[in-house]
Amino acid sequence: MAVLVGIDVGSSSVKVAVVEMTYRKTALVGLGAADISTDGPLEPLRTAIATALGARTGDSFGACLSGTLASLRILSLPASAAKQLADVLTYELEAQLPFDLDGTVFDYRILASSAENLVVATAVTRLSEVKRVIELIEQGAGSEPERVEVGGFALASLGLHVPGLADEGPLAVMDLGERSTDIVVLKAGEPVFGRTLSLGTTGLPESAASLAREVRLTLAAYRAQGGNAPTRLVLAGGGALVAGAKDFLQSELGLPVDFLPLPSIDLSAIAPELHGELVRHAKALSLAVGLGGRSRGLDLRRGPLIYERGWGWLRERVPLLFGLVAVVVVSFLFASWAKFHALAKERVVLEAALGLATKEVLGEETTSASRAADLVLLQTTIADEDPMPHADAFDVLVKLSEDIPQSMKHDIEEFDFQKNHVVVHGVVGTIPDAESIVGSLKNERCLSDIRITRTSAVVGGDRQKYAMEFDLKCPEDNKQVPKKGAASASSASSGGR
Repeated sequence: MAVLVGIDVGSSSVKVAVVEMTYRKTALVGLGAADISTDGPLEPLRTAIATALGARTGDSFGACLSGTLASLRILSLPASAAKQLADVLTYELEAQLPFDLDGTVFDYRILASSAENLVVATAVTRLSEVKRVIELIEQGAGSEPERVEVGGFALASLGLHVPGLADEGPLAVMDLGERSTDIVVLKAGEPVFGRTLSLGTTGLPESAASLAREVRLTLAAYRAQGGNAPTRLVLAGGGALVAGAKDFLQSELGLPVDFLPLPSIDLSAIAPELHGELVRHAKALSLAVGLGGRSRGLDLRRGPLIYERGWGWLRERVPLLFGLVAVVVVSFLFASWAKFHALAKERVVLEAALGLATKEVLGEETTSASRAADLVLLQTTIADEDPMPHADAFDVLVKLSEDIPQSMKHDIEEFDFQKNHVVVHGVVGTIPDAESIVGSLKNERCLSDIRITRTSAVVGGDRQKYAMEFDLKCPEDNKQVPKKGAASASSASSGGR
């Protein structure tokens, strides 16, 4: 939970709004105000802060610089300047401002963009003015302000939480003070124009006409830059409660004028009679909610004045950091346990399925993946015939040439080799010569069932023809394929050992 404090130091009074912001909820928890005496704003500031905070400690503070102490300008630039906008703005502001930029600080906000142009709001003031505000808040609150917004743009963050301000509009929000008046024009909740007038409630009713004229000129200046006429005016600030102010402005401007509605945040922590004071505290409330990280104003804490959080801020949040780390660690441990638990349950289911499958298919129930792999290997080990036999037709011819004596006249008329069966048609001198060849081949280990199937005399000659058949298969080619029962027995035997 963050406690955000918005401080509006005006010319005659100090207004303070305190907002508690969590991830899901934004609540207004305190309002404080004190009139500024001739002794200066320091003591009234402390009083207003103490009243608004009560027993709480503020985490972040936001303040505002009067728009009369800054130069607010709306610039139109080519779209190509977007990549180096800060540098381009430096040159543009130097050309337009009547003073040197040395010793100044500025901030900007892109209001509109198109393929050709950028519309940029800028605020420039002297470093000394911002330092004065920082020192005042530090002395009164005991902590530097995180943001120092300026002029009418300090009201822009109201569009985040006030109903109606996020309407398409455009609509104008006017904070009527005692000596100055801030005006911001909102379109769909985003600021598109802002100006500070050096007129307020001081001098009324004599100055009423001048004030109305300045407001009309401000709205005309917005329209001259291409904006549509505002549909209504929302009145806030201490001057909004001046009798007749609403009706006078409505008649002079020709626009519907309403008081600032109650914000949509939780208001249960403040007394109902203080709800009407929210109109006076509009700027302080906007500064407070803008500290939540979605501010739509212009922050003058830039350059040498940029806000740096110190060790004290970090030390205050060490318990929160430890808490977040603890939550992350516990979440990680729980997620890991849940994952391992799910894997363990899945393992039990898979092992049961493996046991059923191995018992049905392999004849042995096992839940071990390695044992199942061994069983599958034993069941599928088949001694396939080697496609490359140990002896072929060429080997048979070699053996024939080796076993036929050199002295014997022998001719081969036909040699047929099919599916390990050999048929030889030859011519020899006598039948005993053919039988001697058969006797020699019987000693060969790869030849079997050798026989002479027929003999005949050569027509017109004294030699003999013969036909010899035999099978060719070496003992190495006769592998026995283990039967399923034998494989199971072998597996059981190896498992027993």
